[in-house]
Order: sequence, then C-alpha cells, then structure tokens
Amino acid sequence: MITNWAGNVTFSARRLRRPTSIAEVRELVADADKLRVLGSGHSFNTIADTTGDLISLADLPPVVSLDERRGTVTVSAGLRYGEVVPQLHAAGYALHNLGSLPHISIAGACATGTHGSGVGNGTLASAVVALDLVTADGDLRTISHGDELFPAAVVGLGALGVVTSLTLALRPTFDVAQYVYDDLPYAAALDGFDAIMTSGYSVSLFTDWAGPRFNQVWVKRLAGGEPPQEHWHGATLADGPRHPVPGMSAEHCTAQMGVPGPWHARLPHFRLEFTPSSGEELQSEYFVPRDQAVPGLAALDGLRDRIAPVLQISEVRTIAADDLWLSPSYGRDTVAFHFTWVKDTEAVLPVLEEIEAALAPFGARPHWGKLFTMPAEVVATRYPRLADFASVATHLDPTAKLHNPFLTPYLQA
Repeated sequence: MITNWAGNVTFSARRLRRPTSIAEVRELVADADKLRVLGSGHSFNTIADTTGDLISLADLPPVVSLDERRGTVTVSAGLRYGEVVPQLHAAGYALHNLGSLPHISIAGACATGTHGSGVGNGTLASAVVALDLVTADGDLRTISHGDELFPAAVVGLGALGVVTSLTLALRPTFDVAQYVYDDLPYAAALDGFDAIMTSGYSVSLFTDWAGPRFNQVWVKRLAGGEPPQEHWHGATLADGPRHPVPGMSAEHCTAQMGVPGPWHARLPHFRLEFTPSSGEELQSEYFVPRDQAVPGLAALDGLRDRIAPVLQISEVRTIAADDLWLSPSYGRDTVAFHFTWVKDTEAVLPVLEEIEAALAPFGARPHWGKLFTMPAEVVATRYPRLADFASVATHLDPTAKLHNPFLTPYLQA
C-alpha cells in the first residue's frame, strides 16, 4: 500500500516504478496506458494518483550541475531541496527562495506552484529557466525560457509529461538572521500589514484564530542589518526559540534569536535533519491579490469560531507576481492564507467550503497540491490561463495518459 506523507491518500496505482535512467523513464512513459509521477508525497489531495503506473524519480542519478557562466544549476528531478542547497551554498550560490520544508522534491514543488515567502520573491517555480520533459509518447524535449510552451510547462501539474531535470537561476549566497515576535494584535496587523510584510526578506504571520492576535511573526532579514526592536507594532521580541504550532518544541525549527546563518538554514521554517511532524495534519491554502490582504483577513476573522476548533495553525505570507500560467501568483502580487488542520477530513471539508465562500470576492486561488472543495468551473475563473493550459495538455497528451480523476475536471472546465 502506497500513501502520501500525511496518510490521508492511499494511491490506486497498480504498481510503483522506480526507473534508474532517462532511457528507462522514456520507455516506461511510452508503454504505459495511464501514469503519474510521485514526488516526495507532500500533496494532500489525489493530484498524483493513478490507476496505472506511479513513477518515482528518486533513483535517477543525482545530478547537480553548476553553470557558473550562466549562473544556473541543473538538477535531476528526483532530488529534494535539502539535498541540493548545501552544495550550492558551498560553491558560493543560492536560490532566491525556499519553502517552509527543505524535505520536498524540487520538481514536485515547482509543478504545483509551491512558493516560499517574501514580497519581492516569486514562487519556487519562478527560478526555473529550463526543464527536460518526457512527453506522453516517450519523446524527450527541452523547454527553455522564451519557448512558447515554457509558461505552461513549469507549473505543469504533471499533466504535460514527466519532468526529468530542471535548470534553476542562481544568485550569490547570502546570510539571513531570523527573529520571532510574540502576540501581534490583530488590529495592529491590519493597520500595519504592508509595513510588517516588507520588514524582512521573508515574513510570516502565524495565528490559531482563537483570539484577536497573531501568535507569532517570523521575520527573516538579510544578516548585518539593524538589530530588532524589542517592541514592534504591539508585538514583543521572543525570549527564546519558537515553534509555530502551539505546544510544540522548537528543536525542529531553524535557528532564531538573530543568529546569522546561510540562506538555506534560515529561509525554511524547519530543519532538514528532522521531520517536522509525523504527518498528523491536513493542509489547505488560498491565494488572493496582495492589495486585498486586509479585507481577506477580515473575511477570515468572521469565521474564527468555525476555523479554530479544527486548526493547528494558520500562516500568512506574501509572494511576488510571475507569468507562469498555473502559478497561484500568475499576474498578481499575492498573499497566501495557509491552514494546517487537524487530521479529520470530515470535519475540515465543511470549513473549507465556508472559507472559499468568504474569500470568493477576492478571486481566491486554491493551492493545487492541498485540500479544497472549489468546483472546477470556479477554479477556471480564478486561473485565467487554465483553458490555454488544457489545450497544451491535449496537444502533448492526446490520449489523456497523464490525466486522473483529480485533473480531468480542470482540463475540461
């Protein structure tokens, strides 16, 4: 039995294939009648499910190839961020952004529009400048920035083929100092939202929605700047390390208290050496235009009594606009409302319906790899290039080999 990381999805695949070469990937794809690719399993819905062959790329040769002249790195699709970023730092380079977890696969994170944080930082996928794609007929294609298919292929949901490698843009390595503030008043967060979210390279607000406050503010700043204020927007500088989930030990979190360290050891919330939880959670996330952040938060505030009883923690982050068709930040600077729920799907789904209704006036887009209840015809109005993407998918996969019950409604909406 194969399950996702959280254990809320049991895959329907008849077998799991683990190719060890690109040639074997091409053969498996060409011969399959149905297939999907399994990354690190951190999606919370059935986006990766199939009744055919489930393919893991974890056994492909681990490639991390620097091109210093172009300022890029090419990585094999089976690698996770945590396996790559220390090598980049050691060579003097960095990625512009990282997610909360270094444990996720690079290809899977890019394919689903997973994002990291920072008003000036695009999604993880916005670092991609080229990718190698095995299409449904087994053909191997390189799609580069500037190619007609590029904005469809990067956040491709696994619907256009099997990505076997990605080339990512780099920047010089940098150090970050991370500070946490306790108890930001809700009213102060609304009044000072832009000032708060622009106060660092990456900023996260955490709340359990149980009271009129944000429990914590995590501010990640470039090292060497001014020391933090002890009192800031009504919040107080933490007197020790914190974990975003109430009652959890901070041992598994990245270093705080302003101790400078390399980007890859500060931008994630959690350390690579530890598994941040046992999978006893569900997750959802919705994206609205950043200029609608305050009314969006006010709408969620009206659902406190519904959200808090089934919530572990909620996080608010910002992401810069990009031009990738199925990115949640396509065409607009974005604020993300993230929810880590208790592991009770039956209790969570009705709350998601209420959240989606409350955020509908702001054109909320759901995260492709997390739980949501929004009908496909509504999703199609939130992702304006979805119909164009569906046309590309039909062209590259005319027999719908890469479709599954999760994807098909969106590709036909």
